[in-house]
Amino acid sequence: MYHGVPGRRRRMARFYRDLIGPGDLAFDIGAHVGSRVAAWRRLGARVVAVEPQPDCLRVLRLLHGRDAEVAIEPLAVGARSGRARMDLSTATPTVSSMSPGWIETVGADRRFARVRWDSSVDVEVTTLDDLIARHGEPAFCKIDVEGFEVDVLKGLTCPLPALSFEYLPAAHGVALDALDLVERLGGYRYNYSPVETMRWTGERWLDAEDLVRLLSRFRPLGRSGDVYARRIP
Repeated sequence: MYHGVPGRRRRMARFYRDLIGPGDLAFDIGAHVGSRVAAWRRLGARVVAVEPQPDCLRVLRLLHGRDAEVAIEPLAVGARSGRARMDLSTATPTVSSMSPGWIETVGADRRFARVRWDSSVDVEVTTLDDLIARHGEPAFCKIDVEGFEVDVLKGLTCPLPALSFEYLPAAHGVALDALDLVERLGGYRYNYSPVETMRWTGERWLDAEDLVRLLSRFRPLGRSGDVYARRIP
């Protein structure tokens, strides 16, 4: 579903080309099995792929481990460096999370009725500031960490040119808290792409208040997606 859908990588590259260009550095926080890594490399970008799940790391290393322009970091990202527990969903690893509160919230939603977090792993945690110190400032940073977005953003003290974070209607408050942290970093405008469509909801980029109104319309529909933030020059 991530690497075998015809044309998916091409559509993804076309979507991201306004945010990432040849020679740019991009951070994939929560890289999973590397579908965005492949698309960004297609654009000529250098990529830092950050992923703590052991099974996903094996796939990342198999697909991108020999690429000198991809740095694979076997880490989680949070508010401070250290170690922490990650709860894993063996059957649905895309919803493995480091946020017990998020698991409790979405676990009560009917859409997650069959999801089970059935094991855990101890992972090393770094911060976005530390990653920037090691690799440089990214032109774009994608954050998809299943409810841990706020902790990730707490470890960032400088505004980035562009970034994204996941929106899940069942955890609406997490997105609002993440948006508040992005707003504190500096002047941004926002857009939204629903459910891996690789399309914008509109041509106009929004301020924070308009984005909140947009997400409030999507919330009753249960349509997840990603919020994109682009810094105003």
